[in-house]
Amino acid sequence: MRILVLGAGGIGGYFGARIHAAGGDVTFLVRPARAAQLRENGLKVSSPSGDLQINPRVLTRDELSVHFDVIMLSCKAYDLESSIEAITPAVGEQSVILPLLNGVLHIDTLVARFGPQRVLGGVAFISVMLTPDGEIKHHFKLHKLFTGALAPQPSQWLQPVAQLLSSSGFDFTLSDNIEQAMWDKFVFLSTLAGSTCLFRASIGNILSTVAGQAFITGLLAECARVAEASGHAVADAQLAAYRKQLTDSGSGLMASMLRDIERGGPTEADHILGDMLARAQANGVEAPMLRLAYSHLQAYAIRRQAATN
Repeated sequence: MRILVLGAGGIGGYFGARIHAAGGDVTFLVRPARAAQLRENGLKVSSPSGDLQINPRVLTRDELSVHFDVIMLSCKAYDLESSIEAITPAVGEQSVILPLLNGVLHIDTLVARFGPQRVLGGVAFISVMLTPDGEIKHHFKLHKLFTGALAPQPSQWLQPVAQLLSSSGFDFTLSDNIEQAMWDKFVFLSTLAGSTCLFRASIGNILSTVAGQAFITGLLAECARVAEASGHAVADAQLAAYRKQLTDSGSGLMASMLRDIERGGPTEADHILGDMLARAQANGVEAPMLRLAYSHLQAYAIRRQAATN
């Protein structure tokens, strides 16, 4: 089973390195500068679950000329179209794509391009960042990955890839309802990103403000109502677990979207908060806190665009 991982940033680099270390046949498809960096220095992962140093097999887009069995898509949502073009030469008749993007909007795009049989559902729960020198920093011990079939007839590669992932040193679940798992994270991430980006602070810092806890719990409730109206209600126990995690007064948790803002980069606001708000409007769900959080990120994007003109 030949695996192609698009990108060797935080998520793709982390899970790809773990799969490689477990004996998986992994190749990373990266840009030329990253390829040169990896060929010279290897791929280093610093993690509370154990550090890794591997010498990865890498390809650039110009070097890609063969099909792969499993293609792990770990790009940011705003790079989805270019990423699809990059992986297309690797997609054969029996290939399957495992996307680890946030939200749910990308699934329709991938299915429209490659067909339902070639697209799995995927969810990653992890806090990672790529340092300027190319090292992957894994924060906290959380490193979960879920996958599962979206089509009635699953790909022939689903069971083999599940077996490999289950032995790769992170928490893995083969889900029989991966769409719901994606929606569960969609609700959590919309709340986390909306709150930490609006307040420009970690969960613990937000909870120290006079309105912080009310905003976080209110936003979580709004997003949960959108999920329910969309046919993907989050289970009460799961929602209670999210509420507990998002009201931990000592938490340093913040969304990667906030780190994107702090470095002046683009964000996935449209793909996450914008899509959640669009679904709220389509289903007649009132979501004033979600609207405020998304408006804040829109204002950031407007200022960022103006600065580049």
